[in-house]
Amino acid sequence: METGRASKTALGVAIRRAAHQLIDDPPVLDDPIAVRLVGNGFPRLMERAIHPVGRDFRGFMAARSRYAEDQLAESVARGVKQYVVLGAGLDTFAYRNRFPALRVFEVDFPATQVWKRSMLEDAAIALPPNLVFVALDFEHQTLAEGLAKGGLEMDEPAFFSWLGVVPYLTLDAFRATLGVVARMPAGSGMSFDYAVAPEMLSPIGRIAFDRLSERVAAAGEPFRLLFKPDDLEAELRAAGFRRIEQVGSAQLNDLYFMNRADGLKLSPLGLGMLVTAWV
Repeated sequence: METGRASKTALGVAIRRAAHQLIDDPPVLDDPIAVRLVGNGFPRLMERAIHPVGRDFRGFMAARSRYAEDQLAESVARGVKQYVVLGAGLDTFAYRNRFPALRVFEVDFPATQVWKRSMLEDAAIALPPNLVFVALDFEHQTLAEGLAKGGLEMDEPAFFSWLGVVPYLTLDAFRATLGVVARMPAGSGMSFDYAVAPEMLSPIGRIAFDRLSERVAAAGEPFRLLFKPDDLEAELRAAGFRRIEQVGSAQLNDLYFMNRADGLKLSPLGLGMLVTAWV
């Protein structure tokens, strides 16, 4: 990662969320901030994001954020007042947060946060008073240390989202983060996505996976960690999570893409899954 630059994958996700606002009606994820944040500075990437070939990927980017935010809303209804966005990238929840009592902690590499804050300033997007940036350099500080220093109440429940991160981690780093969340008080939870191990995919799905893998590797951020659903659940149980939900494309279509006039829905290729796990 270059100093002062966000990851290319984080930028691509933000552009797809913005494209979703512009051409999919109604949006699965209502995120007008994404359009303002991206602005007009990336025309070639926006053109790719709105192309019909990219429709499924665009839909998944919107659905995974909507799913995590729906799980957060349920958590808030049960009294949780802390939300941690791990690997926040160019996530926009904090700038459209509808829960006045909810504190939002954005955790990411210092360089990514510098770049994001510059984009926010250029777009005249104000920083809300209940937002905390937690700049974390994992070579010098653990996640738990960074969160505590950032003001997270470690003895109070919190909800975590962790989108677009797990496939790029080592297994040790993945387990370390699970451990931090699993040690939070009862009532805490987390939502994240993961890439399905290619041997679980259909022949067409395997071709699609290989192409996607080549693209992210070319961007300097190769896939490193893939799971079978049963193996992923075993990791969560071993870490100490008690209640686990996994959803794939079929379930997401039932939740968010039914009876759409534009026909937008997720393909059955099943390259990724979403998970929510509760302490």
